[in-house]
Amino acid sequence: MNRRQNAAFIDALRVRAARMSTGASATRGQGRGVSAAARRFLSDLNIRYFATSRERLFRSRLDKATRRLSRSLPRGTQSWGLARKVLNIFLREALYTAYLARHSGIAKAERFLEVPLDSITAKRLREHAGRGGLPRWPGVKHLTVGDSDQYQALARLVASQREMARVHLDAYWWGRRNE
Repeated sequence: MNRRQNAAFIDALRVRAARMSTGASATRGQGRGVSAAARRFLSDLNIRYFATSRERLFRSRLDKATRRLSRSLPRGTQSWGLARKVLNIFLREALYTAYLARHSGIAKAERFLEVPLDSITAKRLREHAGRGGLPRWPGVKHLTVGDSDQYQALARLVASQREMARVHLDAYWWGRRNE
């Protein structure tokens, strides 16, 4: 593949990852036009921006991109929680797609990637936390930074007990029945 073909291929993979990240299960019930707007934003997002081995820099970039994505959603649907969820799914897709991962260097940030939060991951994390260990799950649309931070902190702990990065918990909890 020549340079031009490679660039077109990487672009196609990024658009595919954006489409996979904004499918019906990720954006169901979030409002009209949300999927298309999020897909447009993610399709143009430079994944290399997140490829860092410095956690504070990664988090700062993740927070900034979350705010930008939220603002790009249609009026009335500009939820921080929804933006963070689809952005986390998108970054996970980039990590799991060998060509995108190699091109972007996103594997440098693997240990910082968050598990995408939704009702399924929240339920599993609440089971680990025990009664009163986490705030009530408000739903993606109403998720706050503070609540997300608490869920992500527990996800990091659960993942470290399994000797893996927290981004991978989702694969187990969505992919298997009794994991």
